[in-house]
Amino acid sequence: MSKEFIAIISIVSVVIWIVVSQEAVKPSKEINWWKMISLLSVGTVLALGLTISLFQSLPF
Repeated sequence: MSKEFIAIISIVSVVIWIVVSQEAVKPSKEINWWKMISLLSVGTVLALGLTISLFQSLPF
């Protein structure tokens, strides 16, 4: 993958995790659980993709 694509995915991932953390600090009754589950899923997939791409770029 190109470095620009990885940079964009990294920024999107950081923004998603910030939104997740803001949602997580709300009282339990105010949390939108569908939003929370969706953001956690997307954030996990992006983090996994970034981790794999970074490990592939390591010189062995």
